Amino acid sequence: MSGLQLIATGGAIPGRTVTNEDLSRMVDTSDEWITSRTGIRTRHWCTEDESAATLAISAAKQALARSGLAPAQIGCCICATLSAPDATPSVACQVQAALGLPEDRPALDVNAACSGFLYGIAVARGLLTTLGGQYALVIGCEALSRLMDPADRSTCVLFGDGAGAAIFQLSGTPFALTLGARGSDVLHAGGPNRTGSAPITMDGKAVFRFAVDALPKCLHTVLDETQLTLDDLEWVVCHQANSRIIDHCVRALKADPAKFYKNMDRHGNTSAASIPVALNELAENGQLQPGQLLACIGFGGGLTWGGMIVEYDPLRR
Repeated sequence: MSGLQLIATGGAIPGRTVTNEDLSRMVDTSDEWITSRTGIRTRHWCTEDESAATLAISAAKQALARSGLAPAQIGCCICATLSAPDATPSVACQVQAALGLPEDRPALDVNAACSGFLYGIAVARGLLTTLGGQYALVIGCEALSRLMDPADRSTCVLFGDGAGAAIFQLSGTPFALTLGARGSDVLHAGGPNRTGSAPITMDGKAVFRFAVDALPKCLHTVLDETQLTLDDLEWVVCHQANSRIIDHCVRALKADPAKFYKNMDRHGNTSAASIPVALNELAENGQLQPGQLLACIGFGGGLTWGGMIVEYDPLRR
């Protein structure tokens, strides 16, 4: 069994809700300008007591409880983030301690920006097949509000905070995964330097061109690998960067837009958290049913991309 199956999800949204109207009082912008260009209406930012790590712990606890598994059954813990509050301990190690996961199992963070959750799944799959174990906990979490320049209207309107968690099991069900990277700093978030941390900067037009190229390629790659078609998928869950990116690709693919889940209107761009947050919403709302197949497509800073087809079945264990 070399594939993975999604069996449980969890999520955590921080306590501060920021509307477009709120931002219009901070920078020269408006609700109409933001909504028409991005599809974003609100986003959530961490309060003083919240961080990418606290959100990750909450989401992971929820996913573990829903799975019905004991902590001892988790074979590895992988956390995707570019906004960890500490260089060390990693967010994954903080989750391991908070959930009481066994000490003889790997726990580590990965950073592939907006594709990070898919990279984390690949790492988890490799660890399970190499070191043993049947279940993996994979988390995407971000506190991008801590990296933004609140006076930069080109970026502060886009990004939000949040966390999503998923538990996967090794399975022989349909599964495919593709990853890639094209080194570029058209989306840049600096680490510590002599003057502090450099805020997020972005060449929006270059990122758009990259995204509308990467999204269909990833989708076609995993469909070809599994010999499936779009008609076989219940959902396509893309990184929630901008509604115009997804709409452009839906038109290019001549696809049913109802298959392409969107929630950026409520959360903004949460980078590595966007796909798992969306998966958790689908599961919580009853829109994701046992036995359904879905594709997840990530694209973003790095530049990185990834695609996955996986079956959701919380009952088949």
